[in-house]
Amino acid sequence: MKWIVITSPDFVPGEAFFIDKLFGHGLDLLHLRKPGASADECRDLLERIPERWRGQVVLHEHFELAEAYGAHGIHLNRRNPQAPEGYGGSVSCSCHSLEEVAASKPRHQYVFLSPIFDSISKVGYAAAFPEEQLRQAAKERLIDRQVVALGGVTATNIAALRAWHFGGAAFLGDVWSRMDDPNVDAYLAHLRQLLHE
Repeated sequence: MKWIVITSPDFVPGEAFFIDKLFGHGLDLLHLRKPGASADECRDLLERIPERWRGQVVLHEHFELAEAYGAHGIHLNRRNPQAPEGYGGSVSCSCHSLEEVAASKPRHQYVFLSPIFDSISKVGYAAAFPEEQLRQAAKERLIDRQVVALGGVTATNIAALRAWHFGGAAFLGDVWSRMDDPNVDAYLAHLRQLLHE
C-alpha cells in the first residue's frame, strides 16, 4: 500500500526536520497542503525539505512551484480545481463519494476518498461510508490501487483498508500528533512495516 502523509494545515516548528524523518522511514509521498499560505511560505518549506525528497512532494496550492522544485505532482481540490495548462506531472484529487471516485479515476493518477473513519484532526468530521458499502465497492473494483483512504487513518485500521482493497493510506492527525513523541521512530517503523509488507 502507498504511504502518504498530508502536512498540518498550519506551519509548525521543526516541520522540515520531521518531514525528512518521515521520508527516512519510507514515506512514499508527502502532500503539502497549506490553505491560505502564500507562495513564498510554501517555497520556504520546500527549500528546507532535503532536495532528495522533493520528487516525492505533491502540492495542493501554488502549482507553479511544482516544476521549479521537481515535485511529484499536484492535488486538485475545491480551492484549486484545475491543473495548469500543459501540466505533465502526476495529478490527484479529493473525492467525498463513491460516485466522485468513479468519475475521477479515469482522469487522475490516484484519488483520495474521505472520510473513511472519524477524523482525528477535524472535530465532528465523522466516517461517511458504512463498512458494507466499502466492501461492496471493493468487490465491484471501484476501490482499488488507485484509491487512497483518508480520514481517521491510524496503524490500527490498516488491516481494514487492506480488506477493502484501498491502494494507499493518507495520514494527517495521527502522524502529526506524534511529532514530539519520544517513541515516534518506533511508530513510523511500525507503519512502514504494515503498509509495505
